[in-house]
Amino acid sequence: MTPPPIPANEQLRLDTLRALNILDTSAEERFDRLTRLARRLFGVPIALVSLVDANRQWFKSCIGLSSTESSREISFCGHAILDDGILMVPDALLDERFHDNPLVVDEPGIRFYAGCPLSVANGSKLGTLCLIDVQPREFGEEDRALLRDLAHMAEQELAALQLATMDELTLLSNRRGFSALAQHALNVCKRLDKPATLLFFDLDGFKGINDRFGHAEGDRALSVFASQLRQSLRDCDVIGRLGGDEFVALLTSTDAALCQATLARLKMAMDAINEQAARGYEIAFSVGSVEFDAARHDGTAALLAEADAAMYANKASRKASQR
Repeated sequence: MTPPPIPANEQLRLDTLRALNILDTSAEERFDRLTRLARRLFGVPIALVSLVDANRQWFKSCIGLSSTESSREISFCGHAILDDGILMVPDALLDERFHDNPLVVDEPGIRFYAGCPLSVANGSKLGTLCLIDVQPREFGEEDRALLRDLAHMAEQELAALQLATMDELTLLSNRRGFSALAQHALNVCKRLDKPATLLFFDLDGFKGINDRFGHAEGDRALSVFASQLRQSLRDCDVIGRLGGDEFVALLTSTDAALCQATLARLKMAMDAINEQAARGYEIAFSVGSVEFDAARHDGTAALLAEADAAMYANKASRKASQR
């Protein structure tokens, strides 16, 4: 058996998947109708919408199986998300990757598998729409085209979920998406006894930018700041826009010194942008910083509230020093 390799963009892929807040949710007709249709059209006993998590594949829709998940290490779908095309296994017993796989030699006794990866806007492949049979079978070009069409319908449903968790202007997570991702990250930090720090940002004088230069220019300022947040922070940090000119970032495995270095890097980047651009205004920010304390913060809401208060204290201090 060959365990599936890990995709190059695994962290982004997992962040995207978890931001949808779809894992371990109840069955939904919009996905179930696709697996019912797939099973009927192709005459297979099993059809799945499978989402590949860090260590498991979880079935958002499962027709023909009683289980709701299995180990990623033995999953066919873990292989399918590595490429853009359909993964086709006409007879698993003749495929060196799967011939001794527990899902082949034991229940459900997979012999045929066809899985089309499900991608979202940032290119992440979150899982598959897949067909399974306990008998070997062939799969022609028309079959492939039909499976791709059904997979595209599943992708549209995932895209609708993603729109509900993403800020359209900056392409950062919105409040809902950030809360889901941040809570997962905090759970991991708590379990591994790792530090985490929440940064709460608010742009200084943003209302004046809108009033003097118009809302289109205000949107540009928000996009510039969001871009610099991405560049100044690490890929593993969780970044979001809560609304208006409020941004947040959860830095995991980060001590106070590293947090201050990150903020200094961000300020230096913004100073350089302000110096180079001839906009007639500067993009400046106030920030509140709070270290996660499992005994004091029962979740992201409590952490956000404390960081919000710290940000306003920082803003007031900055205004007082400028008088």
